[in-house]
Amino acid sequence: MLQLLRIMDEWTECLETGGQINIIYTDFEKAFDKVSHKLLLRKLRDYKINESVILWTESFLCYRKQRVKINGCFFSDWASVLSRIPRPLLFIINA
Repeated sequence: MLQLLRIMDEWTECLETGGQINIIYTDFEKAFDKVSHKLLLRKLRDYKINESVILWTESFLCYRKQRVKINGCFFSDWASVLSRIPRPLLFIINA
């Protein structure tokens, strides 16, 4: 919550001094479970999206690992996340 208040303060100050704010929203709805990772990444490249954004998206989609915290101090081993995961708000590119 503190992060949200801080960013709102920064945006308000920017707008009050005549600045501009550009925002990218993401949507993590289950509706994206069937979007092909490869197809999405290819379309991002076709649309000439900045390569660093594509690499971040690829990392988010394809190289996820998880582990479980036990009793607040012990951790299980890392395991790859094999199931499909939520996708960024790029479904319109996949249309």
